[in-house]
Amino acid sequence: MNILQSALEQVSFFTIPQVTVKDMLDILIVTVGIYKIIIWIKDTRTWALFKGIIMILTAAILSYLLELHTISFIVSNTLTAGTIAVLILFQPELRRALEQLGQGNLWGSTGGGVLNDKDMQELSDSSVLSIVKATRIMSNVKTGALIVIEGTTLLEEYKRTGIPINAVITQQLLVNIFEKNTPLHDGAVIISKNRIHSATCFLPLSSNLNISKELGTRHRAAIGVTEETDAVVVVVSEETGAISYVRNGRIKRDIDSESLEKLLTTSKRTRSKTLTFWRKSR
Repeated sequence: MNILQSALEQVSFFTIPQVTVKDMLDILIVTVGIYKIIIWIKDTRTWALFKGIIMILTAAILSYLLELHTISFIVSNTLTAGTIAVLILFQPELRRALEQLGQGNLWGSTGGGVLNDKDMQELSDSSVLSIVKATRIMSNVKTGALIVIEGTTLLEEYKRTGIPINAVITQQLLVNIFEKNTPLHDGAVIISKNRIHSATCFLPLSSNLNISKELGTRHRAAIGVTEETDAVVVVVSEETGAISYVRNGRIKRDIDSESLEKLLTTSKRTRSKTLTFWRKSR
């Protein structure tokens, strides 16, 4: 009898719980909510900060499993103030998300963060040549320019600060945009999906104190956006006409057109490999 009773208890333990329509609806809402939050994070520079948090949590789990007491103590105390730190770091993104939620645009806007094959177009050879030619022309006449080439990190928050263009990349258009005393010359041009997406965009200034005092606002903005994203920026100095190439917060100053073309081509190949990996991993 005891054996039979024990067997019945084991069977009852593995009994599948009854799932109602309300349970399915509950799971569906939570799943969609989590999915939209992930897409929203991926669509902004919050993704880089989010990866940093994941690394801290991973370190906390490993230190606990391996009984690394010193690391556990440091990580646990770090996580204690983590909630406040997250709110401070994500404040602009959280505010924008709440504004979109209040306007009823959160679900629609985050859906645009899903990259498809059409969106993931790397810079073409003709586009690189057009950028190089336009840069050389502006350098010769000392026309200031700030050209941002979007990478895998979307630049939506910076695009929204400018005027939409959505045009094919040509040297004539780039030169005309940055022509002095024209409505679009002030600010940055953002190139996305192998097209000129917008102009007169505002970029974050770098707070790096080691930047040369010779560099002005245009160069600091170029360094600033590459510190926060994987974008590539081409700068033409209005004072000297010097061409600069900026990536990962590092600047190559006073380069010629041939060097710029090589750097942009190398960057294009690297992005192409990254996008190919993205497609395969989906």
